[in-house]
Amino acid sequence: MPSPPLSLLSLTAMLGLLVGCASGVPQAIREDALGSPSLAEVQEQPERHRGRRIRWGGSILKVRNLAQTTEIEVLARPLNRFGEPDASAGSLGRFLIEIAGFRDPVEYPAERLLTVAGSVARVENRPVGDFPYRYPVVDGATLHLWPQPIALPPYPAPYPYPYPWYDPWLGSHRDPWFDPRY
Repeated sequence: MPSPPLSLLSLTAMLGLLVGCASGVPQAIREDALGSPSLAEVQEQPERHRGRRIRWGGSILKVRNLAQTTEIEVLARPLNRFGEPDASAGSLGRFLIEIAGFRDPVEYPAERLLTVAGSVARVENRPVGDFPYRYPVVDGATLHLWPQPIALPPYPAPYPYPYPWYDPWLGSHRDPWFDPRY
């Protein structure tokens, strides 16, 4: 005996549940951290923002494994409404993410987009080249590596010139390749 069909309400509820679970982006990354200070605000007044919740993102510059933690240096970029950094936008500065334990640098390659939700731990002075720079350090509670963009193949080559039905010097004309009457 066939089972009864699902009602529209239960079907809609199941579809909503599947879509919500399918994104793969953690809730802390998807939701904007309300009142999150900007990178520049933390650099200017680090004591005022210590412990504040942030959601920042950008391009990975390098990964360093220390004795107890892993440190990820990030070139900050503006985030879209979903929390994904805009790789084509200009830099907002640099910050460090500190994560307990070991993270393999191969899994966090340079130029890969990353978003972190966590809290401001401190600001450290380190050089960028010969320039002293103030790095905000974030305790990385939640990290999300964004997928690599798909590299599309180049567009197919256009028809080789001249097209069989048009010549810019002679205008439209018949061609044996195009017109079967020849």
